[in-house]
Amino acid sequence: MHETTVLLIEVGALLLVLSILSRLAARFGFSPIPLYLLAGLAVGEGGLLPLDASTEFFEVGSQLGVILLLAMLGLEYSATELVQSLKQSRVAGVLDALLNALPGAAFALLLGWGPIAAVALAGVTWVSSSGVIAKVLRDLGRLGNRETPVVLSVLVIEDLAMAFYLPILSALVIGAGLLQGATTVVIAVGVVVVILFLALRHGRIVSALFSANHGESLLLGVLGLTMLIAGLAEQVSVSAAVGAFLVGIALSGQVAHQAGRVLTPLRDLFAAVFFVFFGISTSPADIVPVLVPAAVLATLTIASKVLSGYLAAKRAGIAVPGRWRAGLVLTPRGEFSIVIAGLAVTAGIEPMLAPLAAAYVLITIIAGPLLARIPDAAWFKAAVKRRRLAAEARAAA
Repeated sequence: MHETTVLLIEVGALLLVLSILSRLAARFGFSPIPLYLLAGLAVGEGGLLPLDASTEFFEVGSQLGVILLLAMLGLEYSATELVQSLKQSRVAGVLDALLNALPGAAFALLLGWGPIAAVALAGVTWVSSSGVIAKVLRDLGRLGNRETPVVLSVLVIEDLAMAFYLPILSALVIGAGLLQGATTVVIAVGVVVVILFLALRHGRIVSALFSANHGESLLLGVLGLTMLIAGLAEQVSVSAAVGAFLVGIALSGQVAHQAGRVLTPLRDLFAAVFFVFFGISTSPADIVPVLVPAAVLATLTIASKVLSGYLAAKRAGIAVPGRWRAGLVLTPRGEFSIVIAGLAVTAGIEPMLAPLAAAYVLITIIAGPLLARIPDAAWFKAAVKRRRLAAEARAAA
């Protein structure tokens, strides 16, 4: 058969399977993300039914999925809210880096991988997956919760920190000079500052480019601008996700509301593709030998991420249930972790780093959406209530 024909058959069949998996997840009340990942593993290299012609389609679609997830998150908040939240979360961002990067670095040194691999694994365990968390927040209906701005602040701080971290790591793994690494960092940070300034000061002008009353024009314009800014951000070593998020922040009023409505179906489609492609790009055969160390590392850093999210929400004055929701929803790692591991492996630093990172990310992505539901369980709410009543009784005594 012609390659295009095979592509249509593969993509169509897989989308039908994803539809069934989504209904199954909804029927039993849990996130479909783990099912999407398992479907990707089944059709990836070394899986049960490996795809032939559609891998490139899913790769491009996965990039669009992350961009749309973050752009839609940005539409929920104004530039002023973002800046205020970032100012309030500076200390939380530092704690998040220390609590989650240091375990990864220590783990690499214990394995005897050396200092550069330690810097790489520190990044793998540090940064949460914005794409996964954006979907979990939407699936659980928490976009309007008081702790959600805290979660978003942590995510944005992590993504912005990548503007410093990735150029430095790249310079380390290829042995580049200090001047070259510093120049890349300055350019990357400058681009972020410019985009944030335009979003904060001239958001109304950006919104005025689009008509809220013309759905087709709005869809094409907002999607085009988002992809353009995300691509330019990626070109200068800034996360495409950060660029897309800031475009969403820049839009306001009726334009933002209508943009969210017309982009929702596209976001849902390509978000599913993103999770499937992660499974496709992960070989089950590579995961098996590193499954135990990956599980140990995941357990340690899931706990450290819950702690950092809990403390960030506590500093923001969020009640105890919201603190747990913030900590547990931040546990999945994802796209950045794989990019970081790929940089190190390409440079020949440590060949086992990529499969370890893949297994680690897979464990956290499967566990994360399940853990995020714990604060909604009746037994958890009852335990929190008992603890609160006990504390009030001690205070009264």
